[in-house]
Amino acid sequence: MDRFNTFAAEAVPKWYQESVENENTDMTAEEFWSKTVPFIFTLTVDSENKPQIVPPTGINESFPVLQTYPLRFDQELGFMTTMYERATLGSFMSQVNIARALRKPTIGFTALIDGFDTFPGSQIMQPIYATANTNKADKKMVAVTLIRLNWLDYFKTVLTEGDFGIILVLEGACAAQSSGQEDWLAFVMSYRIDGQDAEYLGDSDLHNPKYNDMEVQDIFVDLGVDESQLPEGSCVPVMTLHVYPSEDLEKSFQTNNSVIYTAVVAVIFIFTSLVFLLYDYFVRRRQTKVMERIMRQDKIVANVFPTAIRNRLYQSQQKQKNNRDLQGDLNDDFEEMDFEGNSGISGDAPLADLFPSVTVVFADIVGFTSWSSAREPQQVFVLLETIYGAFDKIAYRYNVFKVETVGDCYVAAVGLPEPVENHADVACKFASDCLKKMKEVTLKLEVSLGPDTGDLDLRTGINSGQVTAGVLRGERSRFQLFGDTMNTAARMEQSGERNRIQLSQATADMLTEAGLASWITPRSSRIYVKGKGDMQTYWLQKSKHRKARLSEQPSDRLAVADAAETEDESESTGLGFDGDTDQGMTKLERLVEWNVEVLASLLQQIIASRGGVVNDIATLSSAEKKIGSGSGTVLDEFTPIIPLKRFEAEDLRARRRPSSIEIGYEAKSQLRSYLSLIAGMYKDNPFHNFRHASHVTASVKKLLTRIVKFGEGNGLAASSESQRRASETVNLDDLAGHSYGITSDPLTQFAVVFSAIIHDVDHPGVPNAQLVKENTRNAQIYKKSVAEQNSVELAWDMLMSDEYSALRACIYQTEADLQRFRQLVVNTVMATDIVDKELQALRKKRWEIAFSNNQDHDEGHDDRRATIVIEHLIQASDVSHTMQHWHIYKEWNEMFFMECYGAYKAGRADSDPSVNWYKGEIGFFDFYVIPLAKKLASCGVFGVSSDEYLNYANANREEWVREGEALVEGYIAKFDNSRQGRSDLRF
Repeated sequence: MDRFNTFAAEAVPKWYQESVENENTDMTAEEFWSKTVPFIFTLTVDSENKPQIVPPTGINESFPVLQTYPLRFDQELGFMTTMYERATLGSFMSQVNIARALRKPTIGFTALIDGFDTFPGSQIMQPIYATANTNKADKKMVAVTLIRLNWLDYFKTVLTEGDFGIILVLEGACAAQSSGQEDWLAFVMSYRIDGQDAEYLGDSDLHNPKYNDMEVQDIFVDLGVDESQLPEGSCVPVMTLHVYPSEDLEKSFQTNNSVIYTAVVAVIFIFTSLVFLLYDYFVRRRQTKVMERIMRQDKIVANVFPTAIRNRLYQSQQKQKNNRDLQGDLNDDFEEMDFEGNSGISGDAPLADLFPSVTVVFADIVGFTSWSSAREPQQVFVLLETIYGAFDKIAYRYNVFKVETVGDCYVAAVGLPEPVENHADVACKFASDCLKKMKEVTLKLEVSLGPDTGDLDLRTGINSGQVTAGVLRGERSRFQLFGDTMNTAARMEQSGERNRIQLSQATADMLTEAGLASWITPRSSRIYVKGKGDMQTYWLQKSKHRKARLSEQPSDRLAVADAAETEDESESTGLGFDGDTDQGMTKLERLVEWNVEVLASLLQQIIASRGGVVNDIATLSSAEKKIGSGSGTVLDEFTPIIPLKRFEAEDLRARRRPSSIEIGYEAKSQLRSYLSLIAGMYKDNPFHNFRHASHVTASVKKLLTRIVKFGEGNGLAASSESQRRASETVNLDDLAGHSYGITSDPLTQFAVVFSAIIHDVDHPGVPNAQLVKENTRNAQIYKKSVAEQNSVELAWDMLMSDEYSALRACIYQTEADLQRFRQLVVNTVMATDIVDKELQALRKKRWEIAFSNNQDHDEGHDDRRATIVIEHLIQASDVSHTMQHWHIYKEWNEMFFMECYGAYKAGRADSDPSVNWYKGEIGFFDFYVIPLAKKLASCGVFGVSSDEYLNYANANREEWVREGEALVEGYIAKFDNSRQGRSDLRF
């Protein structure tokens, strides 16, 4: 320090040079000197004894910045100064005066220079006295300790690492008294603190106003100064610190955690809710299944058991359930009714009662067995469901209990389990209404189920007496009736006649006692009943009982029954055909309508398979005129191989549903008109008539349907929808190959069915050989296969007329389709001539080529097989009566005999057919029918139908061997004894 105090002005250049060298600055000593004050300056005291620094004239704005030097003056104070701006010296001296006056520490603000940056700071001054006795009044302040504080440095160590974004506003204020005036002095500084670092923001309040409500403030510095002791114009500030958050601090607390936590809570809530909902769903589903099982069981029980018996069954079941320990499982809360052995009502006596007065009704469908042999299984069930459904509604109307259906026999009883006083007349009214409904239903169904459906009749037997009835426990238990009354009622039905109701003596007596003797009439002869001997029975008059009172029945049951009856009479049968189909139609009209529906459904399939092909009217018209216009005959057009149209599996999948396609009113009207004319062109022959053509058509339809369904398996056994769809996919892929293309082309199917309908048009009722012998006009034209060629010509010429243009447009749209349709019709109809030996030999040879394993298969192998299969299909259908139920065979065999025998009697046959008819039929079975049925099986496309046909053919042959001779004698007697031999068998 002494060295510094002895400095003289001459030493200034030296020290400036040392400072430049020490600070490693780019300036020269002269440049640095020009920016600073002289090394020594004077500190004086003014009139008020206040120290003053008098700088030399021409001093720059700053004192020396890059060096530290001593200042000396003659008064009591000496000090060192660094980085002062000239303006701060006054505040310094003012603070010295305040310290002297207060004789205690003071604080003030000053500007601090760091390099070329200026920062606000504070200087804290502690006076130092000459004596340690601070209470001495005249104590002398000999020095001050000065602490110069940069607030920026101070705030750098306030927070720990990781804390950031705090805004500090340091505010100081005081009031200075000068000449009686109060001057308010204030300062504000803003800082931002980020962990161990701080930043000076400016000399104003720079916090974000939006955080005003989050302010934290406190007194930062307050020295507790008595302002009355301060020199005039001086003051000591009170410092207040205001703390605010910044946007960065806010963002640091704006975390996704809250969203995540909320989402987690929401997920947990949703999951819990879903668990409860799922649990509720499964509980409801379980309850629904249980209720469905209960309702299903209740419905089954209601259908099988009368109400009173059903209630007793439930009571018995509940009694047994109460005797067992209750289980918590839901499965144990409900048990299916079990009547097998003693498991359901163990220990209880059988549920059985004696009903002393009951009337039992047996109603059997006459002709059902033979009819069903010519039908598809679905058609059989359509018939039974429709008939039995109608009977059930009538039973409900009369409060009749349906006992059961055994095959085609409907069994019902009146008077149990609730007694009915007039049970005999109620049973008669029920039976009569069933007889009437039977005829209505079968006539309507004939349009959809085909020929002979309308010929089905009902044969009914009724008996009254006591029965034992109850639940026979065991496998498939049900409410059953036993006793002599049941046996006698069954005998009444078996010995009755079609479309008649036979009553026993007991039932007739009850009607007589009720004053209803007019309802009955005695049977002309007594009947023999097994176990009973001869019995007198009675017929129920068909109309006498129709006005009977129904007042005995409950009014609510009558109201419902009347409504149901009205509905029955007005509702559609749902059979899907247009036009009037009530029982006012003749049998011929119903047959025509059935054929219309068969061909219309095939037309829908043709249109569905056609895609976007457009009819070229001009080209087709020319092609239509060329067909049959040459000098050749129909037989000349016969070809051994017909090229069929092939469809890929994808084409089959892309087809529209045929049921969604409308062929149009005009086309269907033309189809109905055409078939009506075709039916009219058939002659009134006992065998070769339109009814027989329809019978052949039914067989063709059945066999074609069987081809389509071959390989699908039993639909009733399909375990799942996925298996069914998988089966369909396989069938689509294999269908064309399996049937040689027959079933993939609807036009082929249409042509075969069309040929079956027209194949005997205008048939004269005598063989072709007789026509050739008689040298008829047609025989002169055709030479051979006369009847068949004539049928094709007549039917084709009529189809080509202008009035059937819309129908033809549905059948074909291209010349190729027209040619294929024509060829199929020719080949199919020509195949029905089974007498021509030359044609038969040709077919046999073609069969061997097509289905022999030793033959090399050429390009047209599938077409050859398809052509052969079609010909054998129509041949089997033409004689299908020989491969159906015995009654059907016997009926058509009789009609064919009548036709041949009639021709002989009319002089149009050389030999009497009756002489060799019996042996001829056996030979026909052995050399044609049975081999043909075997071929159907060997070609591998007809499925179970081929076995069915073969089985019936063998059975009919055996039956013919046993009864044939007697039947032929009966045929002859019937022809000789009636002049209407043929008309009796016509429709």
